[in-house]
Amino acid sequence: MSRVARPESLAKRWAGRGPERQLLFWVLVAMTLGFLMLLGAGPKEGYAVRWADLVPLAGLALSFGVAHLLLTLLGFRGDQVLLPVAAFLCGIGLLGQFRMGAFSGNQASLLDVLILPGGVALMLCATLLLMNGRYRLLAPPLWFWALLSVALVALLLVTGQRFRGGVYAAGYVTPTEPLKLTVVLFAAAFIAQHAKALAQWSKPIPFPPLRPLWPLLAFAAVLLGLLLVQRDLGMALILSLTLLALLAAGTGHLGYPIYGALGATLGGWALLSVFSHGQRRVETWLDPFQDPTGAGWQVLQGLSGMYAGGLWGEGFGQARPQYTPIAESDFIYAVIAEELGFAGSALVLVFFVLLIGRLYGIAARARSPFGALVATGIATVLAVQTLLNVGGVTKSIPLTGITLPFISHGGSSLITVFVGLGLALAISDGEPRAGRRQSGRKQSERRPGTGRKGSVSRGSRSKEAAVNNRTSNRSTSRGPRQPAVRKSSDRRTRD
Repeated sequence: MSRVARPESLAKRWAGRGPERQLLFWVLVAMTLGFLMLLGAGPKEGYAVRWADLVPLAGLALSFGVAHLLLTLLGFRGDQVLLPVAAFLCGIGLLGQFRMGAFSGNQASLLDVLILPGGVALMLCATLLLMNGRYRLLAPPLWFWALLSVALVALLLVTGQRFRGGVYAAGYVTPTEPLKLTVVLFAAAFIAQHAKALAQWSKPIPFPPLRPLWPLLAFAAVLLGLLLVQRDLGMALILSLTLLALLAAGTGHLGYPIYGALGATLGGWALLSVFSHGQRRVETWLDPFQDPTGAGWQVLQGLSGMYAGGLWGEGFGQARPQYTPIAESDFIYAVIAEELGFAGSALVLVFFVLLIGRLYGIAARARSPFGALVATGIATVLAVQTLLNVGGVTKSIPLTGITLPFISHGGSSLITVFVGLGLALAISDGEPRAGRRQSGRKQSERRPGTGRKGSVSRGSRSKEAAVNNRTSNRSTSRGPRQPAVRKSSDRRTRD
């Protein structure tokens, strides 16, 4: 029976993931058409098309196709929309990088080609290792995540080099990107462990409980202080908002974001009065025409490119996004708006909303408090990062130098996003299967012979009827039985 059941269960798994497979198929078809359009515009600009130009597209299709196949074969029960949405966003980013010449000529490197398949492979490994409830093993070593976070920032501060106002490691790598995961793991484990104590605010004047809160405050003060010394204002803002969101979600008390907003206002005013780097960014944001060929050049070029895109865009290969500085990283959204117009850039935002909404849905359905907080932290990090990048490019807020998730060119940022997505997929897989089987066995032991709706089966009815017939035959052969008299009736007759 076991040999027959396995193919049937595999067929059910394959059929159950039909919507995800169809959505992933159409996403890959759209990316293929985009690549063909870019390759068709290559000879116009004097670029000879080669077979090697199809390697990025093949890597995108194979990596996400293999990931979908392995998750189906290994019985993944989690969210079925995150993978196609991530494939769409990665495909848009790959088109933008290809348009900017990241994979053409001598500029292409093996790392640039393998970074996307490697990120998908790490996402798949994180999902398979932590699914079936094994993600809870990340909660006990909470202080390890805290020490690792501080060590990463301190090591970069000692050994890093400054470039364009920030601090980078060798090869302009940003090793602080893993903070988006390590800080979330520490804060989620700490808040889940002390949720009741953190929710007890003082009355009548509402004030947070400092005794259970001070370890988290000390950790945040040390980490954010080191980030401010490095002038990494964007990362400090992302982590601060994420911590406040986790405190509000874990305790259910809105006082944490209110006090956090007040503290951010005072702290921002103090930082702007101390750091000249932040002052220049605010001045450029308010009036980029003060220095149109210097600090305001990037913002003005991005705005002019998006304006030239119009509603439907200039088309693949028709625009000139290379005039915008650092377009392949910080200003990739301006490239999308210039090539695909307002419609294409709005579609990208719709997919980001869908991705973040699904992550918050995973947090709402999580059975354990730790899993719910981790999913909330990952969703908040992606939401804040997207808002900072798009808001800075469109001049809604000052520039922070934050990359756009899944789309901007960057190794450590893309790898961190993929690992976080794999952790969210593992949380969406649910509780361990062994626990569900044991609960099912307990219910069957409590109600023997019952079906799904609690009805007695035919076999159990026949057995009960046979037992009743036997007892009735025995009673008739021995003679009529005297009815039992209760003690209460005996007392009444005696009285």
